[in-house]
Amino acid sequence: MTTAPFTLGTLSAPGGPTFPALVVGDEIVDLRARWRDTAAILDDWAGALPVLRTLAAEGDRQPLAGLTVHAPVAPRQVLQAGANYRTHVLDLAVKHGGDRAEAAAMMDRRIATGEPYFFLGLPTVITGPYDDVVLPAYSQQHDWELELAAVIGRGGYGIDPADAFDHVAGYTIVNDLTTRDLVFRKDMPEIGSDWFRAKNAPGFLPTGPWLVPAEFVPEHPQITLRLNGDVMQDESTKDMIFDVATLVAVASRTARLLPGDLILTGSPAGNGLHHGRLLRAGDVMEGTITTLGTQRTRCVAP
Repeated sequence: MTTAPFTLGTLSAPGGPTFPALVVGDEIVDLRARWRDTAAILDDWAGALPVLRTLAAEGDRQPLAGLTVHAPVAPRQVLQAGANYRTHVLDLAVKHGGDRAEAAAMMDRRIATGEPYFFLGLPTVITGPYDDVVLPAYSQQHDWELELAAVIGRGGYGIDPADAFDHVAGYTIVNDLTTRDLVFRKDMPEIGSDWFRAKNAPGFLPTGPWLVPAEFVPEHPQITLRLNGDVMQDESTKDMIFDVATLVAVASRTARLLPGDLILTGSPAGNGLHHGRLLRAGDVMEGTITTLGTQRTRCVAP
């Protein structure tokens, strides 16, 4: 049996409840007779995957058209890797008055002897891949950061880097929106960064459209964000400082990873701060990652 490429989604019919679905092209296989949601699928990923492969080839299909697409997962934990793309970090260093050569040397030292930098996001911030996002009125400095997110399929604590990919079910797209003027505390600069305020406004993590099993995702997908049709970010994951396996392993040294958790892997160069153009009401962001689909988010005023 040849397995057709497939993805997983969370869908709903007009006026109906959400349900998990296997998506093949423009058709779906309704999975609710077997699993109540994608969280249940991920809780038994090793057992579910062979069943999904069979359903992709032989399952009863119906049209995707007319159904609403929601965020594909509802994680219990969102772990976010910061400053994980070399070119992005170098650009930011220069933007803030630093020397590019010194920043490059710092990156080389970090790659050789350092480790990833993590912070936490709120799962309640997640919204669907085609939902509008409200730009809070307390700032005019909201920015985009398109990212590849790994979805945990087998939990664990203290995971060995050599085994890390065995814990990854697949990948999805996230746009990790950030309010730039809230990143650092002006009232207490000694505290440093404040990612809680900067990243956790309602709807600030558009996710999806799909959860794509790892077997269908290339080693180095391309991450592309367009703002009103203009390309702003366009970079391969080859520019990552720490790869997915390292991120999963290091995150698991502190937190016990759970099925369905999202590991955000950082954003490549080309955010709004770099371009000198931050988000405004009416802007439309389109985020695409190779084999993962495209999400489309419109910004609206409060």
